[in-house]
Amino acid sequence: MLCEPFLTSRSESGWDIPLLAWRAESPLLAVGSAPLGGGIGVRRWVLNATVPMSYDRDDPAAHLAELAHGLDLDGPGVGLLTGVDVSEVVRRTDGGVRVWATVGLGTPVWAAAPEPAAAPGPAPSAASEPARPAQHVGTVNIVVYVPARLGDAALVNAVATATEAKAQAIWELGLPATGTPTDAVTVLCPADGDPAPYGGPRSAWGAPLARAVHAAVRSGGAGTVVPWSDRRAG
Repeated sequence: MLCEPFLTSRSESGWDIPLLAWRAESPLLAVGSAPLGGGIGVRRWVLNATVPMSYDRDDPAAHLAELAHGLDLDGPGVGLLTGVDVSEVVRRTDGGVRVWATVGLGTPVWAAAPEPAAAPGPAPSAASEPARPAQHVGTVNIVVYVPARLGDAALVNAVATATEAKAQAIWELGLPATGTPTDAVTVLCPADGDPAPYGGPRSAWGAPLARAVHAAVRSGGAGTVVPWSDRRAG
């Protein structure tokens, strides 16, 4: 079982910055795209950390590991980052599936978009790449707990199902987008038991997962979400 998250904060750059953390009652099997603990494996905790919109560290996994250590989160876990105030997490349940989402849609994009044009300037050398236009960060982080063991293929399918449900919610909110450039999703389930073979949107566990993710993202994106650091700056 993945327990309800607890909200805390850490002191950084003179600010008290929010952190949201989940502990597992026993090790869970997880799949996801998080910068820390992504991939497939057994995990013991999940951390969703607010960061300022000026965040520029190039070692997010190491940063998240430091934050987890400060909370005494032991063993392997999952770490996510967002510019959203994680105290605004949206919770939804459906058919035993539990979903938590922090929804920041400041940079909505289509997944398949044209290649950005190179910035004006001298032609790039063979040893360098074209400069890209700067983008503001907007992030949708989704954490899902399924109360039954999923097989490896079903876990991967569950990530796709969660992503499809997120994209549906964003489209229904009226945004011409499928997500943001920095979205992440993590699906966790018991590590033991007879593995369910499917995680698609019409499967026994994929269907409630899709409904819960859709409801959470649609609710979280319905209002204006101000990045935590913008609000902190007044």
